[in-house]
Amino acid sequence: MAERKLKILMLAPTPFFADRGCHVRIYEEARALIARGDDVRIVTYYLGRDMPGIPTHRTIRVPWYTKLAAGPSWHKPYLDILLFFTALRVARSFRPQLIHAHLHEGAFIGAFLKRVLGVPLVFDCQGSLTGELADHGFAREGSLLFRFFALLERWINRSADAIITSSTAGRADLVKRWGVAGEKVAALIDGVDTAVFRPYPRDEVRRRLGIASDVPLAVFLGVLNRYQGIDTLLSAAVLLKSQGIGIRFLVMGFPDEAYREKARELGVGGVVTFTGRIDYARAPAWLSAGDIAVSPKISPTEANGKLFNYMACGLPTVAFDTPVNREILGDAGVYARSGDVADLAERLAELAADPGRRASLALRVREKAEREHGWRSRGEALEQLYRRIVRGKAS
Repeated sequence: MAERKLKILMLAPTPFFADRGCHVRIYEEARALIARGDDVRIVTYYLGRDMPGIPTHRTIRVPWYTKLAAGPSWHKPYLDILLFFTALRVARSFRPQLIHAHLHEGAFIGAFLKRVLGVPLVFDCQGSLTGELADHGFAREGSLLFRFFALLERWINRSADAIITSSTAGRADLVKRWGVAGEKVAALIDGVDTAVFRPYPRDEVRRRLGIASDVPLAVFLGVLNRYQGIDTLLSAAVLLKSQGIGIRFLVMGFPDEAYREKARELGVGGVVTFTGRIDYARAPAWLSAGDIAVSPKISPTEANGKLFNYMACGLPTVAFDTPVNREILGDAGVYARSGDVADLAERLAELAADPGRRASLALRVREKAEREHGWRSRGEALEQLYRRIVRGKAS
């Protein structure tokens, strides 16, 4: 007999949807579950845009808060209070069987909401809270503020009935560093819809941007900030230009104004093209303009969802040698020493000069995306985890 559909309340303490990494995970998880017949409702901030087929409920509007980019903010506490009451209102009519909370803020809200509703809480952890605060320069490691958030992070981890992480390295970090019981944590790495993200004709976008067909082009898609490695990428562009290596860079994402200015100051404004925000639906065509994809992200445990999109578009990919990147790309990736600008530049130069290797890697990454990283199988695994938790709560 077929099992009844599940009713899932998703908490997304972010301006969903805003064409960036964690939003893609939220969207694709919800879409995969809905495709399996489950009933999913997302509760999020008033900012962002609704995605087709995804029931979304938003907080009341706060006119002075307009931030779409990632990162901490002192505005978040009152936004999250609004999110709690919005979720409570939705839950009273929806009557969910389970709360799926994204990010530490979502799990913090979910910890209180589950007590009111009497349903289990699944925490979707995409990296360390204190690690993110340090990466963004919001709290210095070892400071009083940092120690406070470390205590809060530990409490959030303990409050969830189950935790899913976006990488095996993230799971290991929770178990080893934070002392979370191993049976409570499961790795559910990101995936990709390979029917949507696929190779497109490479010259259409190039013509629009005035980039010649024979110029090696490295593409990046994601949030633009220091911990995503954009400063490192610009330094590599400077080094390659000084060596007379004619690689162009197409950097897609936001916020981009400060990096446009920095590229000009560094003398690489002519070889780095910034597009600003790229709509998620248009991303495959824009990625396909590249010969190489690059991800200089420096975090050793945080998710790196852009790699799945690169792979599905058949792009040979250069990334730093971290456990997260190795788990996704395997032996189909090209790896530079973590944080090493010169080595990143060398790997890019080698790949740009070897079209045969690029063609071979393009086939391998596309095939790996199709075989191992589809969202259909991720949705099935997530639903099975939900059912185990719901049954355990009922028994």
